[in-house]
Amino acid sequence: MSSSTGLPPAAPTSSLLSATTKPALSNGDLNNLSVVRPVAEIGVDAAFARQSLALEESNDDADIRRHYRPFLLPEEIASSDWVANLELSTATKMAYEEMHRVTGGRLKVLVLFGSLRERSYSKLLAFEASRILFRLGCDVRVFNPVGLPVKNDLEQSHPKVQELRDLSRWSDGHVWVSPEQHGNLTAVFKNQIDWIPLSTGSVRPTQGRTLAIAQVSGGSQSFNTVNSLRILGRWMRMFTIPNQSSIPMAYKQFTDAEDTNEGGSRLMPSGNRDRLVDCMEEFVKYSIVMRPHFDLFSDRYSERTEKLAKNVSVDEKPGASPAM
Repeated sequence: MSSSTGLPPAAPTSSLLSATTKPALSNGDLNNLSVVRPVAEIGVDAAFARQSLALEESNDDADIRRHYRPFLLPEEIASSDWVANLELSTATKMAYEEMHRVTGGRLKVLVLFGSLRERSYSKLLAFEASRILFRLGCDVRVFNPVGLPVKNDLEQSHPKVQELRDLSRWSDGHVWVSPEQHGNLTAVFKNQIDWIPLSTGSVRPTQGRTLAIAQVSGGSQSFNTVNSLRILGRWMRMFTIPNQSSIPMAYKQFTDAEDTNEGGSRLMPSGNRDRLVDCMEEFVKYSIVMRPHFDLFSDRYSERTEKLAKNVSVDEKPGASPAM
């Protein structure tokens, strides 16, 4: 007997269970290994393992490089530091292929940090994240929050406000790095997000973009801030990658500014540094996969319905020309 939908009737639940349930292991399979999805191992492509796709100075815009790339190091350091020696073959190959597509190009990434201190650990972590992304071929621009007014309704045209909004519209994805203060993100960071509207006319400065999140803490390990950043990202209609980075006792994690090894103020080797690399690699992969479908992810039933209702309302006004 077929259903009203024309589809064959569903099998009884008991039949489904008997068909899909595997025999229990002797230990009870506490980790549910019997239903684990097989994962294919991706091998290292030697041709891309340590290749850099960084935008060379001769091909870069001088003003943008000076204003938005403070993370860049002298070539003699950048060519041999820890970032240059990372094995990132899969993400590098994906980025290379994306750059050489007709509709591709470099991923455009906006990086925000949340402190105004001279030696800001969120800024230092943002710089390290930017160096990884830059090596992976991204067009990385770091926004400096110094001079951005506190959110209000009177300074919409302030140059720093317009700069931040323009950068968000330009971007394919964001990287957010905030310190944790009093158990949550800082006012400096939240102020930047508050200045980015959900919509400006028909333009949505953040909707559909990818997002990577990270935090630094002065004390022990915490995830309060990245959890809050994840909520913010969802509210701004962004796709936040599953991974995240949290650096505890940040004052112990970076070399001294005067350290001549790799330029000073560099993130020292640790599992925390490896996690940052994981996050940036994952961010690039997700962004490349999702960018071709940007318009698709920005298409919403509720917004289509609202737009249709507005058009109908206009057509019904006295003297309005009938819709063709």
